[in-house]
Amino acid sequence: MVDQDVYDRGREIRTAVLGAAYVQKAADAADDFTGPFQDLVTEYCWGAVWGRDGLPRKTRSMLNLAMLAALNRPDELRTHVRGALTNGVTREEIREVFLQVAVYAGVPAAAEAFRTARTAFDDADHR
Repeated sequence: MVDQDVYDRGREIRTAVLGAAYVQKAADAADDFTGPFQDLVTEYCWGAVWGRDGLPRKTRSMLNLAMLAALNRPDELRTHVRGALTNGVTREEIREVFLQVAVYAGVPAAAEAFRTARTAFDDADHR
């Protein structure tokens, strides 16, 4: 059962970070199979966790970049690189995050992260 207030806060934050077009595309693509997952992501990830006051959005973005790079999740990483830029993370800070990933999670993970970020930067530059 969805907590509507937390869900609404999550939708607001998700839209602010990832953009209205991205969120709407995800909502439009949801069906009987994927809809509950979209609700979970919106309520739990974006509302219950991103909606907390303990860390600024910029810090949350940098943490996501490191974790997604370490886990080698390039599609999600590309999305969160764009979100990080929205949240004020500079390209230089993103580079530093990925250098940190290289030391603690391995050079191959960081290499993939750098490639993914370059694609996200190109996307951002051509919007």
